[in-house]
Amino acid sequence: METTTFAATAGFPHPALIGVTNSAETLAVQGDPHVVMPVASVTKLLTAWGVFVAIERGLIDLDEHAGPAGATVLNLLDHTSGLPMEGAEPQRAPGERRIYSNAGIDALGAHVADAAGMPFADWMLREVILPLGMDDTDVSGRPSAGARSSIHDLLIFAREVLRPTLVPGALRGLALTVSHQGLRGVVPGYGGFADCQWGLGFELKGVKSPHWLADSFPPETAGHFGALGSFLFVDRSRDLAAAFLSGVPFSDEHKRIWPPLTEEIVARYGG
Repeated sequence: METTTFAATAGFPHPALIGVTNSAETLAVQGDPHVVMPVASVTKLLTAWGVFVAIERGLIDLDEHAGPAGATVLNLLDHTSGLPMEGAEPQRAPGERRIYSNAGIDALGAHVADAAGMPFADWMLREVILPLGMDDTDVSGRPSAGARSSIHDLLIFAREVLRPTLVPGALRGLALTVSHQGLRGVVPGYGGFADCQWGLGFELKGVKSPHWLADSFPPETAGHFGALGSFLFVDRSRDLAAAFLSGVPFSDEHKRIWPPLTEEIVARYGG
């Protein structure tokens, strides 16, 4: 593992903890990889994995009812349930619009908890966090945005996405494939897109621009960023993933450095 400094973070006025991995090992880190910070909406990726384990165990199914009337587990995962960012009153019928929703992901956590007969945080700890050895990670907060983790643990999770051990490869593939093609939607902080592509829990780069990933990334690149200056991306075409933590609210400074940083990561480690 290389300890490095990324040029794109020069002048960034906050902590910039970064890690890069392939499916086998950590390639590089900037900063202390065991410092724990809030990951905000990157939590949604961890939650999605807990949902996939529940699907694999036969506790729930993608097509079963969950959330508001007419919505399914799949609708909650891909932000097409109609629920707003926060609140219980749907804004659209399921499947009509991609409405980014913390409320939908929290409802999903509650649905899995009911099926598993235990709090969702306990399910996540037992079925995802402990099996993967993510010892720095706390998932006791909201399923949508409440986790705390480290670069070290986020890279463990990224390797799991690149080479799954807890869920079948086919289910991972479905999670990283566009769900509900051609839907208009909004990426918070970046605006609206006529085709706001999302998989199951994972945002897909698609052709969105401006975006937190560099424009050169392939459309199938998957990941998420968080409102407390975090991101995780997985580029299966390069067998490459990376994570970023700063612990401060997302701002124009993050928007400034993230595209050149992700470009630098690929240039140095993308092979």
